[in-house]
Amino acid sequence: MASSKEYRDFILEQLSQLKDISCKSMMGEYLLYYKGVLFGGIYDDRFLVKKVTTNANFNMEDAIPYDGANTMYLVDDVDNKEALKDIVEETYKGLIKK
Repeated sequence: MASSKEYRDFILEQLSQLKDISCKSMMGEYLLYYKGVLFGGIYDDRFLVKKVTTNANFNMEDAIPYDGANTMYLVDDVDNKEALKDIVEETYKGLIKK
């Protein structure tokens, strides 16, 4: 099932406190970038972020974005803009340390 443009627009609005967020369409889903770094995406109308040590303390559930993919974290509290900002920033920090 492809993600809806409405859900994409909602998530992008929720992330509006962050500058340098970009989104690319990919086979009916959406890849999300922060400062040019791929940190997550929207899959089946679910907001998922990559698993890194810096975002493990948010106690998010594991989720598979699509068959054969690596496990990611499911961000289920998408209504909390401040928490989303923190999650994205911590995920970004973990990704640039690699």
